Amino acid sequence: MRRFSLWMKAHPAFGDSLIAGLLLIFDMGVGLSTTDRGVSFSAFFAVTLLMLGPLPFRRYHPMGTSYLILAGGFLQLFTHGGEAGIPVRMSDFALAIALYTLVAYIGRRSGLIYSAWLLAGTLLWAIFQVGEIQAVFLVFMVFVIFGFSWAMGEFVGARRAYQSELEQRLKLLETERDQQAKIAVGEERSRIARELHDVVAHAVSVMIVHADGAAYTIRSQPEVAENAVRTIAETGRLALTEMRRLLGVLRSEDAETQWAPQPDARGVVELAENTRAAGVPVRLEISGDVDDLPAGVGLSIYRIVQEALTNTIKHAGAGTTAMVKLARTPEELRLEVTDNGFGTPHDVVKISGGNGLIGMRERAAVLGGEFEAGPNPGGGWRVRAIFPLAA
Repeated sequence: MRRFSLWMKAHPAFGDSLIAGLLLIFDMGVGLSTTDRGVSFSAFFAVTLLMLGPLPFRRYHPMGTSYLILAGGFLQLFTHGGEAGIPVRMSDFALAIALYTLVAYIGRRSGLIYSAWLLAGTLLWAIFQVGEIQAVFLVFMVFVIFGFSWAMGEFVGARRAYQSELEQRLKLLETERDQQAKIAVGEERSRIARELHDVVAHAVSVMIVHADGAAYTIRSQPEVAENAVRTIAETGRLALTEMRRLLGVLRSEDAETQWAPQPDARGVVELAENTRAAGVPVRLEISGDVDDLPAGVGLSIYRIVQEALTNTIKHAGAGTTAMVKLARTPEELRLEVTDNGFGTPHDVVKISGGNGLIGMRERAAVLGGEFEAGPNPGGGWRVRAIFPLAA
């Protein structure tokens, strides 16, 4: 039943065709009796088709179909309305449906003009087609039906306008959200592309220098040449690891940019000192050796700590303290930055779209790591990232 209802909503012309068909069946039953009253059945049928035929198309062409139905009503009025002895026919309800359609789908102005034509036709019908006593009651009933059609048109029209406006707003918000996300991701990938350039250029340069040295010393100093070859192999492995991690998510076409050396995890000490100089006490805990981290991991650690401490300075408030924990194991590198302030980067998300958090999350995802950021259970804000180090 629900599927049938959804199908009917998707194909409104089918439902309007059913309504027109039912009215036609009832009207033809009356039409068969008009031949005894001197009214041609073919004329009766032609007027009925003119009034009911446009109904299936009323949602697609409301103005044209409504005035075709009105023309059929006037044709009925001046041809065989009175002679048939039938003051009201089932096809006359098409006039009320047309009024509802104009008010709901076009507006009040079109509905008022159409109502004026209906009023004129109703008065002529009351004067020339029925008796005085019968006319008062029938005119009252006609006005009630037309008034109900107008009220339904107002209700449905207001609902459609509200739904249309709501859909437009949702589309605008969705488009804006997608654009902001694409811009943030694009900017971050562009930065990663610059960083990849530094990693590859440095590794290739080292390999070329050592290869040249090995070629010169391979006969005279084989030990030196052997060390150079080992360095080439180690540097190549590191460079290949970085390329496999990063190339899969970078665009093949990139705009020309200015390349510059990037910091690594060892710069976290300097970040902590700079944050202390800005007035926020920072405690730094480093366990394990972070000096020989892969270039991509080291740079990501540096950038995440930098962004987290910047958010602490900007949003945590006075009297805030921060802690940076960096722990390395053979399998992974864990980073945690916490503060006890009352402000959170939610303010950043509301104002700027959260590009800083998106950038940190992208950095972790590119290297196959995990990232999470949110309020600390004891107050303040916490940023946590895990980077795999196993080959």
